[in-house]
Amino acid sequence: MLDANHLRNDFDAVAARLSGRGYTLDRARYQELDQRRRSVLQELEALKAERNRVSDEVGRLKRAKENADALIAQQREVGDQLKALEAAQREVEAAFRDFLAGIPNPPHASVPEGRDEHANVEIKRWGQAPEIAAPKDHVELGTALGILDLDRAAKLSGARFAVLKGQGAKLERALIAFMLDRQTAAGYLEVIPPYLVNAESMYGTGQLPKFEQDLFKTPHGDGALYLIPTAEVPVTNLYRDEMMAAETLPLRHCAFTPCFRSEAGSYGRDTKGIIRQHQFHKVELVTFAAADQAEAELERLTSDAEAILEALGLPYRRVLLCTGDMGFSSQKTYDLEVWLPSQNTYREISSCSWFGDFQARRANIRAKGKEGKPTFVHTLNGSGLAVGRTWVAILENYQQPDGTIRVPEALRPYLGAEVIR
Repeated sequence: MLDANHLRNDFDAVAARLSGRGYTLDRARYQELDQRRRSVLQELEALKAERNRVSDEVGRLKRAKENADALIAQQREVGDQLKALEAAQREVEAAFRDFLAGIPNPPHASVPEGRDEHANVEIKRWGQAPEIAAPKDHVELGTALGILDLDRAAKLSGARFAVLKGQGAKLERALIAFMLDRQTAAGYLEVIPPYLVNAESMYGTGQLPKFEQDLFKTPHGDGALYLIPTAEVPVTNLYRDEMMAAETLPLRHCAFTPCFRSEAGSYGRDTKGIIRQHQFHKVELVTFAAADQAEAELERLTSDAEAILEALGLPYRRVLLCTGDMGFSSQKTYDLEVWLPSQNTYREISSCSWFGDFQARRANIRAKGKEGKPTFVHTLNGSGLAVGRTWVAILENYQQPDGTIRVPEALRPYLGAEVIR
């Protein structure tokens, strides 16, 4: 969420930055809400002053043993007016908050301008794509090996679900353990959070209200809970409405969770195989940092995700997303894209984002030094990595002519095998 004071004082500059994202900031709506807020606040302050004046006068009359009935009646009338104005204030503040909640994060100055992924900038490449004659895709490989069953998954749950079996299930489990071991060794505190969260948590990281159609929701008591789309949501909200000690920053967490996404609006994309699923596994990296630490933390977090790909020997590239291709809450994002031989291209396997204080304002996460005033922290997160897509990349990049899969050397102690047959 944007700083309301920054928006008021520098509206044109904020609007210009947002235009690079293809977002038009509604000046008329902002001015209407801002004027209503100021007007109600002025009336409230005037009425409170009047209430105090009348109360003082009633007290004076009573001390003098004089009749104060008229002023007491006036006091009640002012009280009723105050209640009505306070209700109006809550209403306009809620409308203003909803307006702010719908505005995306302005991009950082270092983000290239562009309308879509064609304007993204490749930062680097690592590894050499394997030379494979007529490469098979992961569906053909996994089905033939008996480790992937999409037909039975469809019988159970419909499209975009998968059943992993035997060495396929063990490979998934091995990847999760491998990633967690690597990231905890890199200094991340492992967390196992809830997989169902309340609306406040979804609001805090920016999924609500704008992206409710992308979420799975289930009734719970008198309300509802949401299945998490990523561990970013519960881990970031661990510190919602809390004051951190500035000396503890940067604070780095990692978490393995299942993730659940309805994938609304993505129909027709990646329908074959397990690239885009309603349920998948991910190891997520989440960092809380001071403003002057955050940009360096983005580079560190991205490098920590890259280290997994390098340890597994998977060719990849790092891409800086342009203004028109970033997520709603991000001010700067690197995508890591792994090479998939069957598609003869790189596909996203991790997004590493710096949110500035955008999420922290929504979730009210602040830090305070020994002598400084409280400030909103900066939040960052990235996949370290998406487990299913890593599974896919291993099958495709390590496939052998006979249909077996050579296991990356770093993963062999976890899988207990050198080849998947």
